[in-house]
Amino acid sequence: MHNDNRVSKAKVVVIGCSAGGFTLVFDIISKLPRNFPLPVIVVIHRSRKHKSSIEEILNSKSKVMVRVAGDKDQLIKGNVYFAPSDYHLLLEPDESLTLDCSEPVLYSRPSIDVTFQSVADVYNEKVIAILLSGANTDGANGICYIHAKKGFTVVQDPESAEVRTMPEAAISQCSADLILSNLEIFSFMDNLASTINQKS
Repeated sequence: MHNDNRVSKAKVVVIGCSAGGFTLVFDIISKLPRNFPLPVIVVIHRSRKHKSSIEEILNSKSKVMVRVAGDKDQLIKGNVYFAPSDYHLLLEPDESLTLDCSEPVLYSRPSIDVTFQSVADVYNEKVIAILLSGANTDGANGICYIHAKKGFTVVQDPESAEVRTMPEAAISQCSADLILSNLEIFSFMDNLASTINQKS
């Protein structure tokens, strides 16, 4: 694993995906160790008509706490927060979450861009962003914004993505720190946990 200093100083992990990324997110979260040292914020495009209980299922299968993000929730390390459908998820300077129902961005609410940019405005370079499979370009601006603020950026290798539009858009807009296959993403998360836990 890269010995990038930014990884050991990170305060949060943000993950974005839409079409084709659902199963991978499920697997990433369910494999996290009980002592995972950071909060994780996940933004998945999902229809408001479609009642999804991914959080409940994941919470029962995971060693970490998984929940739907609520207004004013404080970020707690080792907890995973999913953006609820039909709301943008923002991070306030006091590290609490806010739900926002302003206009969709790139037809998406929740928007990955909106969350990624908001988190980067609070944590600057102490963000690890992971962008996975998806059918539109939401997330590309957000991950490039994090990259510009010197955060650590990971993009799923389009070759291993079910739908390559989203990771390809990100790679064409800015250079990610790592472009990883699915298996490499799992080992990145494992290494991340042990790097930070050793340090603390």
